[in-house]
Amino acid sequence: MLKGSALYIVIIISLVIALICSALVLAAYFFRGQYLVKSRFDRLQDNLSSGVHILLRTKNIAYLQGKTLSLFNNGDDSVHLKNIRWGIYDIGVVEAFKQQDTLIKVFSTAFGIDSSKWAAIYLIDEDRPVSVSGKTAILGDAYLPKAGVKAAYVDNKAYEGDKRLVVGKIQDSQRNLPPLNESRLKVLDELFNMQRGPVNTNWKTDTPHRSFRGPTEVVNLGNNPYILKNTRLSGNIILYADTLLTIDSTATLNDVLVFAKAIVVKSGFRGNCQLFASDSISIERNCRLEYPSCLGLLRYKSPVVGFPPQINVGQNSRVSGVIFTYEKEASALPATISVGKGAQISGQIYAQHVFSTKDSAMVKGSVFTARFMYQTTFTRYENYLINLKIDAPGLSRYYLTSDLIPVASTEKKILQWLEIK
Repeated sequence: MLKGSALYIVIIISLVIALICSALVLAAYFFRGQYLVKSRFDRLQDNLSSGVHILLRTKNIAYLQGKTLSLFNNGDDSVHLKNIRWGIYDIGVVEAFKQQDTLIKVFSTAFGIDSSKWAAIYLIDEDRPVSVSGKTAILGDAYLPKAGVKAAYVDNKAYEGDKRLVVGKIQDSQRNLPPLNESRLKVLDELFNMQRGPVNTNWKTDTPHRSFRGPTEVVNLGNNPYILKNTRLSGNIILYADTLLTIDSTATLNDVLVFAKAIVVKSGFRGNCQLFASDSISIERNCRLEYPSCLGLLRYKSPVVGFPPQINVGQNSRVSGVIFTYEKEASALPATISVGKGAQISGQIYAQHVFSTKDSAMVKGSVFTARFMYQTTFTRYENYLINLKIDAPGLSRYYLTSDLIPVASTEKKILQWLEIK
């Protein structure tokens, strides 16, 4: 006969076996649940990538209002796509969802550069040569007047650069600059004249970052001079001012749009933003406008009072992105882009009329202009490049531009990831 203790051993062993079996069942259930979660996550990731590629490839204006679609017409792969015109760039919003699970990507888009149109300089042909003096360096292909380029002796300074004068291929330019993209100019015009709502000079944002998945926060600062200071603004925010708007160095702007009659950025400012004005933009010394920033002077109508419109980049400031001027109607006082001593531009300059420089200015990228100007205290030299370096190969190979600029390719690419959830 078995001893009584054997029964207890059998019961204990049975309990252990039951616990092990229960653990195995529980583990199988858990891993199955994790597998389903991972499988759903991977499916949503694939759908998210598909949505991103759709926005990069399509020109369908339906996405400007937002559009929900099933990728494979089975109801299981739903995405919501939206394209937002944001200054000279676009913003893409993609949401892939299934029941309660949602993945989100928000990104800005831009275009590659068409190498067949790219050049360090495009100077229109006005039947006169361009002259170089001092430590001027032109690195890259150039479109120049048929009169060519020559070395000059100016202000007791002889030309000290490469004997080739232009380190690249020289081609003949035309009488006019390649035009800016009309559809993008129309977008900027619509943004400039957007419905602004009531004036709110005591405005304070409820959050420093405004998501592009929600409505745009439009702030109307009215027609009194306004100083923006001691604030951080980021994302889906547009500021409007009918007169002078001053951006203090204590303000930080990221991805924000600013439209005003005149804009002054105080010394020491750092950020990336798109600034558009109808009269003038002044960037004071030692500022840093990081990529992808934009400075744009826009005049869709001739001014009632004559005033020379100007974009001025101050001494030792740095701007990475696009600087351009556009006047729909010719005026007696042409718009000027002026770059101060020691200032550096990384990107593209499109000066519809005049591009003015001072000593030691540098452009890593390209300059398209109707006329160069170098101005001293007493003298102004037209189509003279003096101590100016234009270095097209010095621009990053990863640089992307706006379709506004005539050298943009047709291939849209991702500029920045703004939000991933």
